[in-house]
Amino acid sequence: MPGVRREGLSATLRGVKLYADRVPVALRQLVTDILVVIWVYLWIKVALWIHDVVEKLAVPGQKLESAGSGIADNLADAGGKVGRVPLVGDELTQPFNGAADAARSIADAGHQQQEFVAQLALILPALALSVPLALVLFLWLPLRLRWVRRAGVAAAVRADPAGQDLLALRALASQPLTELAKLGPDIAQSWRAGDPDAVAALAGLELRRLGLRRR
Repeated sequence: MPGVRREGLSATLRGVKLYADRVPVALRQLVTDILVVIWVYLWIKVALWIHDVVEKLAVPGQKLESAGSGIADNLADAGGKVGRVPLVGDELTQPFNGAADAARSIADAGHQQQEFVAQLALILPALALSVPLALVLFLWLPLRLRWVRRAGVAAAVRADPAGQDLLALRALASQPLTELAKLGPDIAQSWRAGDPDAVAALAGLELRRLGLRRR
């Protein structure tokens, strides 16, 4: 069983065709792939920059929380000392306690502002990345994978007579009439008759469309 799996994996890898045989097509594919990688990389950098910029908005909230907490602690400490005054201590502590509560409210507002900025620092970069990544995942990648699949199958069968017949059939079904007409007005009839020259010409037309050479 392991040997069968290895043979199946090797056959799968042999059937994978990442780039065309013809130099102009292969060069265009390579340049496009590089540009897509650069496109994604630049948008990731933009998203990270947005994250860093938004996170700086949390600095005022940090200062507000720190100042509010410090004032509240000082007022609570002062109220505790005043509260030790005989007879009037309880009455004197009330203003300090009220001011300390107000300072804690300011500290809470600063903390909430930091939480809001933290959420914003996640949402905005995600929104910035969503459209570029959607273009790559739903437009470029399906087209690229479809070519890889079709080219891999075509490359695997192009040397086999039955495979050439399939390629010829594919050319008759998908090639423009102007391209088929260049092979002769009776190309379809010749293919139906099993003419090897017609089959080879049609197969070559389909291979050329995929950027592959005959083998």
